[in-house]
Amino acid sequence: MAIAQEWIIKRGGSERCVEAMKIAFPGATVLTTLLDPDAVPLLRDARTSFLQRIPGATRHHEWLLPLMPLAWRTMAVPAAELVISSSHSCAKAVRVPAGVPHLCYCHTPMRYAWDFESERTRFPLPIRALARQGMGAFRAWDRRSAAGVTEFIANSSAVADRINRFYGRSAEVIHPPVRTEYFTPGGEKGEDFLYVGRLVSYKRADLVVDAFAGLPYRLQVVGTGHLEKALRARATPNVTFLGEVAEERLRDLYRSARALVFPANEDFGIAMAEAQACGTPVISLREGGAADIVASGETGWLIEEARVEDVREAVRLAADEVLDPTVIRTRAERFSEERFVDEIREAGRRLVYG
Repeated sequence: MAIAQEWIIKRGGSERCVEAMKIAFPGATVLTTLLDPDAVPLLRDARTSFLQRIPGATRHHEWLLPLMPLAWRTMAVPAAELVISSSHSCAKAVRVPAGVPHLCYCHTPMRYAWDFESERTRFPLPIRALARQGMGAFRAWDRRSAAGVTEFIANSSAVADRINRFYGRSAEVIHPPVRTEYFTPGGEKGEDFLYVGRLVSYKRADLVVDAFAGLPYRLQVVGTGHLEKALRARATPNVTFLGEVAEERLRDLYRSARALVFPANEDFGIAMAEAQACGTPVISLREGGAADIVASGETGWLIEEARVEDVREAVRLAADEVLDPTVIRTRAERFSEERFVDEIREAGRRLVYG
């Protein structure tokens, strides 16, 4: 077994998937372009590409995106019965030995290329027009590289639809692993609302901050990102920024929150599933991964459009309506790590042995 992961520089959603894949396939070799050995201890022995030798590469990995296809094409892949790529950018371009099946666990087709407008603020204004043109070339490359995948697995129904639209391929859906044994109900519910996620454009923290400017409720914001300074500058006094928090603190915040507010078109949305595992309802957009996670009126509330007034209306509803935390928790248990390990192991065995 070999597992190709984009980069390992923090413990995010895709890294947690690879951790679970290592449990499913204990002897697998992990390949990656860039590695911070302290970020994910279980993956610290991953083999890296030539990009690892570039000074400061792990701190500025997004600037190395143009070199990622070359990094994957020049990386040696050990002899294996199966290669799994954990891909949201270029990892699916890993050079798989002839005759070896390639299973791609796709978190999403590359957002930079296929949805540039939602990602444009990542690029400084002086180079934004050039980046937009470059992403056009990346789209063509991304579609070509998909031809090297034997089978696709998507992390949500929304991503399966993107794989079909962008690559012309079908995909089974296996939801990512959520630590439902750690994120559990406990303590008393408070009145504050919660946002958890990176402060980047497509996560729509800006929409949540602006919505609470017209509400009498408090919002706590967990996360950092390139929009943090601008969001802090325009936030009203009822919005508190907590930055990154330890997992125990995050669990306490989930447990006590009136609701998690996350109106983004997310690929899956692990924060939504974690909140529900703690018995907390979710306000989200009726698009993306939320369609698989949130049952409106039962485990949360879905809004039709990403607009400030729609978020405000849903928050007012959540402040008055109490949903059953036991039902919310029970539905979240379908995202457990144990379930993911079983399903990804079975998908690999099926591809190798038929």
